[in-house]
Amino acid sequence: MKLVELSEVLSLRKVFINISDSKNYKLCRVQTNRKGVVLRENKYGSLIKTKKQQVCKHLDFIVAEMDAKVGGYGFIPEDLDNAIVSSHYFLFEVDFTKIRKEYFEAIIQTEIIQDQIKAKGSTNYSAIRPKDVLKWKIPLGTLAEQEKIEKSFLNTRNQSFKLLDELKNQKKLLSQLKQAILQEAIEGKLTIDWRNQNPEVEPACELIKRIKTEKEKLIKEKKIKKGKKQLSNDLGNIQFELPKTWLFADMDDISQYITDGTHLTPTYTEKGRIFLSAQNVKPFKFLPENHKYVSEEDYREYIQNRLAERGDLLVGRVGSKGETAVIDRDIEFAFYVSLGLIKTFKEFTSPEYLAIVMNSPYGNLYATGNMSSIGASAGNFNLGRIRSFPVPLPPFEEQKAIVHKVDLLMGKLHSLDAEIDQSDKHAQMLMQAVLKEAFEPSARQLDVMKLNEVEEAVLSN
Repeated sequence: MKLVELSEVLSLRKVFINISDSKNYKLCRVQTNRKGVVLRENKYGSLIKTKKQQVCKHLDFIVAEMDAKVGGYGFIPEDLDNAIVSSHYFLFEVDFTKIRKEYFEAIIQTEIIQDQIKAKGSTNYSAIRPKDVLKWKIPLGTLAEQEKIEKSFLNTRNQSFKLLDELKNQKKLLSQLKQAILQEAIEGKLTIDWRNQNPEVEPACELIKRIKTEKEKLIKEKKIKKGKKQLSNDLGNIQFELPKTWLFADMDDISQYITDGTHLTPTYTEKGRIFLSAQNVKPFKFLPENHKYVSEEDYREYIQNRLAERGDLLVGRVGSKGETAVIDRDIEFAFYVSLGLIKTFKEFTSPEYLAIVMNSPYGNLYATGNMSSIGASAGNFNLGRIRSFPVPLPPFEEQKAIVHKVDLLMGKLHSLDAEIDQSDKHAQMLMQAVLKEAFEPSARQLDVMKLNEVEEAVLSN
């Protein structure tokens, strides 16, 4: 086996046709990352501006002038025989008496060609020319040698795919386990031992009385207003039995108030005050870093009656509805109507526990089942229904115990998640190492050493 230029097996073919306005044509597209050639669209000639187009033939090797550097090349499939492409693509006939199609396809899946592409200019989409393509080098042996390597390639690829599928399945199971932990947390199943060890703890019915007293005081002092609830949809299938010291309490009854961000369309500025929206909140993640700015004057207007502080909850109302995060830092910001604000009683409830409830399967089902269906707010998580959300409320000390337990378990799962991700990378490296070993025998000894290192890493995970 020796290295040869592609000019040994490819020849450039330029066959242009004049487009007829009355004829329907298949237009194809070369996907990046070596993902093949697909149909772009069917179009009548009258709608095609450039009247000279190239004709593709089944098994032509096609290279995109601008996208070659990002893997924009492949073979024309049978269903795109006689499809057309512009002059920004290069079509090459393949001499299959010298190279097997399956062998060529295997080479494309390695980095052998990709590493050689020398695009002119400095951008990722710099153009190449046909002469560049014909100078790319590949290892080429007899047809029998090629077939042997094909089989090795297919075997390695199939094994790698099985491993990657298994890792994907593990990720899925891990995600399901995370959801199960959250659900068991809000049903009191994670703290059975804690309750047995703390039988004298004040029950939630006493806690709710103290919250009610404090809230009535704030309303009487006109520091807050009483929120309007909205009857929630019947979701009987998500109800569950609570421990004796717990109770269900509407979110509004255990919060100072619940509101949303400004309904005014903000005028953004280059500098100024931070302005956030639903994109800044993911489950358990407050992400203020990627933000907009508004003027000081607008900021002051936007935060009236909705001052968000550390320990409050932000809830997605539009888009990723119901996704909730605790404001975990001291930061001043205004926010848009796409976010809801739950102003918590931090001396009576754990914000982190409330976030667990909101992000649990129970909370997700409630949010998706209680979207507004009419008016301008159709499809949004209505404030009235956030206020009416029945929270499984444990005693205050048990709330903190639940948060500690969930943090502990999630920390272990995050470590497993990271190990799976690392195994995925190792599997990809293993596949490339094996393929390089097959196609580049001159580097065999070095590659075998690398392969052994990678394989050990995969097996250790």
